[in-house]
Amino acid sequence: MSHDSAAIGVALGATRTGARLQRAGPFPFFKSYVQRSGNHRRQRAEAFAKAPTPSDLENAKAHFLGKSGRITALMKGLGALPVEDKKTQGAAINLAKQAIEAALNERRQALADAELETQLRAEALDVSLPGRMREPGGLHPVSLTMERIEQIFASMGFDVADGPELESDWYSFTALNNPPNHPARSMQDTFYVDINGDDGIPYNLRPHTSPMQVRYAHAHNKKYAEQVKSGGTLPEIRVICPGRTYRVDSDATHSPMFHQCEGLWLGENVSFKDLKAVFTDFCRTFFESDDLALRFRPSFFPFTEPSAEIDIQFQSGPLAGRWLEVAGSGQVHPAVVRNMGLDPEKYIGFAFGMGPDRLTMLRYGVNDLRLFFDGDIRFLRQFR
Repeated sequence: MSHDSAAIGVALGATRTGARLQRAGPFPFFKSYVQRSGNHRRQRAEAFAKAPTPSDLENAKAHFLGKSGRITALMKGLGALPVEDKKTQGAAINLAKQAIEAALNERRQALADAELETQLRAEALDVSLPGRMREPGGLHPVSLTMERIEQIFASMGFDVADGPELESDWYSFTALNNPPNHPARSMQDTFYVDINGDDGIPYNLRPHTSPMQVRYAHAHNKKYAEQVKSGGTLPEIRVICPGRTYRVDSDATHSPMFHQCEGLWLGENVSFKDLKAVFTDFCRTFFESDDLALRFRPSFFPFTEPSAEIDIQFQSGPLAGRWLEVAGSGQVHPAVVRNMGLDPEKYIGFAFGMGPDRLTMLRYGVNDLRLFFDGDIRFLRQFR
């Protein structure tokens, strides 16, 4: 047993013998009490060791250090001792108190260690398991298609233009020969926002990227204004306008948010023949198939005249032999050329519009457009 435990036993016997110490003196009894201190030490040690929880330990502490505890009673009993004995017995009591507090702290620490050990066993980690790897990222399949489209048309001398997705009514419709109350507007269920433009008409989430053709033409004219003013020739306009567009439409082949890429080639001598050559070359390069067939099917768009839908036909694979619509096209309407700030009697050209989402589905054999936007990493991981 430790010296502190012996001190506890020595001090705790004093309360029962205070009166005898006064009558007979402290030394004969003190010698006898020390002989019995081993039993007291064992009792105190057992009292703390038997405390299974912190709350039980605090109850055991109260037995010794509480208001009615043994040490408290000893302190009160000092007043009954002779003056010459108070110092001796007071020192013994203080030593016992310190020993009790030390034993309490030791037991508290033992209980805390046991609780921590239990918690660690309950929350044990198998460090032999592989960690969570940070997988390398990759471009979305539609982004891959957009980059591919831009690269192919850049090789043909086309610029790439980007513009606002929140557009005015004039750029989205009127400038494209689609004035208010025109029947063609019913073909596009447009999203509007609660902000009015300078014309008092609410802004819209652009239903197509065609507004950028007009914006680009205006910027092109401004850029070369001095050159034209000094007698030079206005360079041809060759531009594609890829980006996000919005319409109230959702099914297996349509999404409220989708991507579109429109192209424009304007000059003094650009014909429908050029449209066919450019788009045929693009499709065969994009799908890496020289035997790909194209056909231009008559159609209607308010911003082109004449207008045509463009269909493609694969000669091999699961879609072989089927005509698949991939784009709309046509010769730019004179009213649109005029709204671009150009003379339709001098400048002529073609425009086309295609859906990169649709091209992505055809290129990778995906049947449901919504899979691209569900955010399922298991699906998207295939396109890295």
